[in-house]
Amino acid sequence: QVQLVESGGGLVQAGGSLRLSCAASGRTFSSYAMGWFRQAPGKEREFVAAISWTGADTYYADSVKGRFTISRDNAKNTVYLQMNSLKPEDTAVYYCAAGFLASSRSPLDFSSWGQGTQVTVSS
Repeated sequence: QVQLVESGGGLVQAGGSLRLSCAASGRTFSSYAMGWFRQAPGKEREFVAAISWTGADTYYADSVKGRFTISRDNAKNTVYLQMNSLKPEDTAVYYCAAGFLASSRSPLDFSSWGQGTQVTVSS
């Protein structure tokens, strides 16, 4: 089990950038694949990006490819989501999650979750 806390959300204009951070503690962070998901009001939780425990493999939803970058710093027990060229449709609560299969795009395959951080993109 790993405990996760997100930060870095906020209000940004369309076309702008934000970097989300997720700080981890508990069971060894480097042993987990990490993912980012988001959920807008009235919608189901949506896969955004994931990264393997080594950082060698990354996966992205089609809607964010070329705009978002996931990375991790195991020495700092932190995973990041760099979001560029933000669009109003990116508005959601963003959650980080830990699991054992980075290639999985299902939230059911991630066992530990943060509380989320709000990202709002204005037009």
